[in-house]
Amino acid sequence: MKGFGLDRVLEPKGSIPVTAWKLDDSPRLLSKELKIEVRRIDFDRGSFSQICSICGYDEAKIKARIMKIVNERHKLHNPYTESSGLLAGTISEISPDFAGLEGLNVGDEVICLTPLAGLPLHLDEIEEVDIAYSQISCRGYAICFESVQLVKQEEFCGAESKFLLRALEEEGSLENIAAELRRMKAEKVLIIGTNPLDAMFYARAALDSNPGRMTNVLVMDSSYEHIYDKEALRSAFGTLVSRMYFVDLSTPMEALETLLAGEKREPVDAVINLESIKGSETVANCLVREKGMVCYTGMNNNYVQGLLVADCFGKEVLHYTLDGYEKGAYAFTVSLVRSLLSDLQKLDGYIQQARAENVFSGGALSEGGENAARRIDDFIYMSPLTAQMVEEALNIAKYDCNVIIQGETGVGKEKVFNILHQNSSRRSKPCIKINCATIQESLAESEFFGYESGSFTGAHSEGKEGYFELANNGTLFLDEIGSLSLAMQSKLLRVLQENSYYRVGGTRPRHVNVRVICASNVPLKKLVSEGAFREDLYYRLNICMINVPPLRSRKEDILCLAQAFLSGYGEKYGLKKEFAPDALEELAAYRWPGNVRELENVIHRLYISARETVIDGMAVAMLLSESSYELDAQDLRGETAEKLDFNAIMDKQEKRLIAYALKKCGTTRAAADFLSLPQATLARKKIKHEL
Repeated sequence: MKGFGLDRVLEPKGSIPVTAWKLDDSPRLLSKELKIEVRRIDFDRGSFSQICSICGYDEAKIKARIMKIVNERHKLHNPYTESSGLLAGTISEISPDFAGLEGLNVGDEVICLTPLAGLPLHLDEIEEVDIAYSQISCRGYAICFESVQLVKQEEFCGAESKFLLRALEEEGSLENIAAELRRMKAEKVLIIGTNPLDAMFYARAALDSNPGRMTNVLVMDSSYEHIYDKEALRSAFGTLVSRMYFVDLSTPMEALETLLAGEKREPVDAVINLESIKGSETVANCLVREKGMVCYTGMNNNYVQGLLVADCFGKEVLHYTLDGYEKGAYAFTVSLVRSLLSDLQKLDGYIQQARAENVFSGGALSEGGENAARRIDDFIYMSPLTAQMVEEALNIAKYDCNVIIQGETGVGKEKVFNILHQNSSRRSKPCIKINCATIQESLAESEFFGYESGSFTGAHSEGKEGYFELANNGTLFLDEIGSLSLAMQSKLLRVLQENSYYRVGGTRPRHVNVRVICASNVPLKKLVSEGAFREDLYYRLNICMINVPPLRSRKEDILCLAQAFLSGYGEKYGLKKEFAPDALEELAAYRWPGNVRELENVIHRLYISARETVIDGMAVAMLLSESSYELDAQDLRGETAEKLDFNAIMDKQEKRLIAYALKKCGTTRAAADFLSLPQATLARKKIKHEL
């Protein structure tokens, strides 16, 4: 067997390089190794998008994030996406006993087709970040083993080398899709593209599979329209695609109507889905013909959801996943890139122009930017304060320790827990969520630790597993932990200290390996000082603490969450609605004492009550005024300012009070009577507040 780097594994011992957390990146070669001076790295798009998103598409922060990953792991392996990338560089040293590919010599320009997740990597500097191509220019070195797939770089230069490296990220998929389309003699293919560059590679592969008879149709999400002008793209693609559409893939049934009308309701033989937006799989399976083929270029392109959609439609569809290394794919990819050079250069000119205009600093392509929403799992945010909290959570996730999550009711503590669990090493293990406030004190011990058969009246004859047993080797989430009695806290402390416990009525210890993450809407330190929470348990739990800020402290999140909730209800009820600018201003101005939970409730009510498709500021103001038209203690709950602006508060309450009266009474005269004001006074105040 060829060497594949076992001697380079540092943590954990006994694993292989690609699954290890940390590798040895020391520059001195060991037996059967080769060193490459790295010049350029092409990232898996999912990994690159995640890095860019969390960094707000700030180039300096992106560089720092990549360096942090490499410095921590001594390889390029994004822990949140489990993906990496490919490299291009120059062979600088070969050990005497290296028996890898023949014909390799020091000084050869090569491309490594083996993902960097399994290779020791050291970076001295990242010189440039190319967001449009998901690539970086850098200086450093990588250690390769005999099992690594290396090829001499073809005579491509400048931007051409970027094309080749980008295409090689898709090499196995490109060759396989061409073979499958030839086999089925496809004549019409729909490409759902996430970016024009990759779409162009697949368009050429499809066109060449059935020359003279193939028709390609390109579909991109409408959120890309502000980046990619349709006419400019049409010119760049030339004869590679016959028709091009921008549709909102997040509302698939509306998108389908547009596509079916444009395609005269004719199905396609195959769909190549490059997009990960939820809804793209529905479009794909609706448009493909009976016994046609839907190809997913990666498992993250909603493959499983696509299977369910096809079953729902009662349609027989071949679902094909395309990814990974294929022997001989390099020659195929080189040939494909050569045939596309003029088209790629034309497209690159347009991309460089867009880049010069800072189009790629945010927006749909990058799914981020300073003023755009970011998403980690199903956690949506825009605020820099939230971004800092999310970054802290992602860092803590990889350390297998107990965590306390603190924050007011409704801020999203369970969402933060999901980030911790989904990005931890226990993500595939049991995850048990418990609200401690709902557990009766008399039953708490049996609920947590289970009981043996016949241990008390009413017990199941077989006994019962407790929460710790159910969560063994996984994660146990204890929400509202402060509501547990002191006696139960003492028993919980013992389990955390000894990793063992006794079932109720049991005589033998049961050993468990559980990560405990707890949440509280009252600071546990405060409960400790009041004698309501054990201090020793507090310090056992408080290895790491995450404070989730209230919604009023992260105003930017109000906007993106409101839009996300409204979009979700649009999908649920089948009618798309949107906010007018003044509606968003009203939402941002409110203090949200109930935080995200209150916001979601308000958006739901606004969606239901709005008779028009556009929700304006008046509708928001009146709904908020129903429950808060008078100033009370709840309005000021959580106020952290050193002093209050009396005039501003009173002005705000006056506006809410008048809006409430107008909605309730219908006319200014009736509203004036309701408020015991002269009609002229109310009319002036109505104009003042633009109601």
